[in-house]
Amino acid sequence: QVQLVESGGGLVQAGGSLRLSCATSGRTFSSYVMGWFRQAPGKEREFVGRIDWSGSRTVYADSVKGRFTISRDNAKNTVYLQMNSLKPEDTAVYYCAAQRFWSSDPTTGYNYWGQGTQVTVSS
Repeated sequence: QVQLVESGGGLVQAGGSLRLSCATSGRTFSSYVMGWFRQAPGKEREFVGRIDWSGSRTVYADSVKGRFTISRDNAKNTVYLQMNSLKPEDTAVYYCAAQRFWSSDPTTGYNYWGQGTQVTVSS
């Protein structure tokens, strides 16, 4: 069982930056591919990006490519989402998720989810 806890959300002006963290329990963090998702009010959950077990490979949604960066520190059992050049349309609850495999579809197959952290970008 893996427990995920996101933090770092808040209110920021357009053009600003935030860094989200997702801390995990257990001693097998490096065995998991970690993903970030978001859900805006009235919209479906959206894939943001994912990172492989070692941090050497990342994939991003087109909507955040070049602005967001995912990294991980396996010694701290934590994955990060650095968000730069934020836009009002980035406003959402952001979730981290974990799965064992690097699935062909980056948006599916996650077994564990955090509770989410709110990010609000004002114009």
